[in-house]
Amino acid sequence: MNFRKQHSIEPTPMQLAPLVDVLFLLVIFFAVTFQYAKEEQVMDVSVPAAEEGKEKESRNVGEIIINIKKDGEILVNGQKFNTDELLVKLKNIVALYKDQAVILRGDEIVDYQHVIRVLDTCQKAGIWNIAFATRKPDADQPAATTK
Repeated sequence: MNFRKQHSIEPTPMQLAPLVDVLFLLVIFFAVTFQYAKEEQVMDVSVPAAEEGKEKESRNVGEIIINIKKDGEILVNGQKFNTDELLVKLKNIVALYKDQAVILRGDEIVDYQHVIRVLDTCQKAGIWNIAFATRKPDADQPAATTK
């Protein structure tokens, strides 16, 4: 006599709800990331080349990127600002975050006066942590020399 019960373990069906949740989160993540990358390319700012520039591996959270276009137009997060509006915005940010970092992305052919005007505005707002964005020179372009 066999007193043992014969149990067959039925395979559990695959749970689709958690899989769908994870896929939706991935889609949202990539859509948001793509939007920020797209905004960065649309800025129409070609930064100057520098051989000795340091490449940052990671950006700090909350860094402000100020783009200065060819005609001197100032853009922050895709919004146009004049110097007075930029000063008010930066002062409000510095009131909350004392060590605010700013990256200036000036076009390579922008008039130097526009860059100095933005630097002066940052100084008036109390920002001291300022970096300049550059890119590595192209391999086919000869290095610029000064005479």
